[in-house]
This record gives sequence, structure tokens and C-alpha cells, in this order.
Amino acid sequence: MTYCVGIRTHQGLVLASDSRTNSGIDQVEVCRKMHNFVIPGERMFTILASGSLSLTQSVMTRLEQEFRAGDGLASVANFYEAARCVGGQVRAVGSLDREFMERDNINFSVNLLVGGQIKGELPQLYLIYAQGNPLRCTRLSPFLQIGESKYGRPILDRGVRFGETTLDQAVTYAIISLDSTMRSNVAVGPPIDLLVYANDDLEVKRYRRLEAGDPELGEIRSSWEQALRHAITTVPQIDFSAASPHEQFGVAFTRRPIIPGGACN
Repeated sequence: MTYCVGIRTHQGLVLASDSRTNSGIDQVEVCRKMHNFVIPGERMFTILASGSLSLTQSVMTRLEQEFRAGDGLASVANFYEAARCVGGQVRAVGSLDREFMERDNINFSVNLLVGGQIKGELPQLYLIYAQGNPLRCTRLSPFLQIGESKYGRPILDRGVRFGETTLDQAVTYAIISLDSTMRSNVAVGPPIDLLVYANDDLEVKRYRRLEAGDPELGEIRSSWEQALRHAITTVPQIDFSAASPHEQFGVAFTRRPIIPGGACN
């Protein structure tokens, strides 16, 4: 299982991913899901991957081969073409493997987040589906997720705002979103890869890999849990004394049970 998240704000991008690819009683595997493609000063792309590891590795290998040859992501004119380039490689791998996987009832599962910037454009964030088509992150919906997304979404929905959230705040939102997912689903786990991209950096300047025992990760987790418990004590309570008669809420009534050999009360 996987969880990856990308957040886009007025200051840039925050991208984060877990590293667990398989989980069981006696088996835990770790694999990096964050991949960077950089021409310093000209363009920078970060791709986060979820789905079948064999398929995402094939897609990444093809993209890397193109990039090293000066093609693909190294030469596209704009970020939309970059998203289409990544989607094209997903389709290319699909043409090789999808038929044989589905013949054995195995889903063709690949989802990617592509974030970064080409010089002359604003930073962008796209989701690439298994069919190769792209979805762009917008100012009204300033984050995208792939993988096991449901546990980490509520805090993003409530907190992240494109024009208000700073990059440092987006880092905290991303870590709490990942930590909430790891807390509720053992199939998502550390290390966490975390990249912060400020507008016009055009290279990787702020990157951290947070292991399970990282003290900063533990401090954020502890502080967030304590803050939640404190917040509960300050939230207004429901007043049950003003409730309407319970008959209005569909409660069924019957007579008291008849006691055999005795009177009915």
C-alpha cells in the first residue's frame, strides 16, 4: 500500500510519500516512491508513484532513459506537455503489460503525482491516472493524493488554502496527513520522503528523509495528538436538556412484560 500527497500554495509545492510497498505479519518491504528529474536553472520535476511496483518501476525507467538522452521531460515546452509525456509512458507500459495482467485477473494499477516547474511558468501539480490522462491541481483544490488517501484527507480539506497556507505550514499539513494514515493503516509506513519546492528554485534545495524514529517526526506527532485532545475540551457541547420527546425520534414502546402467574403491571 502507498500514500503520497502533493500540496500547491502561492509559495510553491510540498510533496511527500511513504516508503512501504508490502506489509504482512512477517514481511515489510521498503522502496522509494519519490523520483526527481532536474536540469538546474531550467526545469525540475518530482514524480510520486503508487500502484504496482513492477509497473511504476517500468514507467520510471522509461522516463529516466528519455531524460538522460535529452528527450521527454528534458525537452517538453510546458508543464502540460510534461504531464502528457508521463501519461504517454504509462500508456506505453500498459500496451506491454496490461493484457497479460488482466488475463490473470490482476489490475493494471498505476497512479502518479507530477509536480515541479519549467522556467517561465508557475509551479504546477498534476495527477496521472492509470489510463495516462492528467488532472491538474487548482487553486480551489490545492492538493492531490494517491494511494491510501482517506485517512489523511480531512486535515487537508479543513486546513490547506492556496493563497493563505505558507510552505512551512504545508509541510506540517503533509506530515500530519501522512502520520494520520500510518496510524490508521499499517500498510503505509516510513521512511517519509519530503520535498519542499519554492517558486523558481528550479532545483532540489529542501529535502528530508524521515525514518520511523526521527525525533522531529515524533515531536510533531506528539504535539498534534496533545493539541487534538486539548481542542476537544474547548469545543461547545451538545445540550441534551432541550431535546424533544423521544417518541419523535422513532423509538418504539411496548407494555411491560407479563409475568407468568402474576398480574400485569
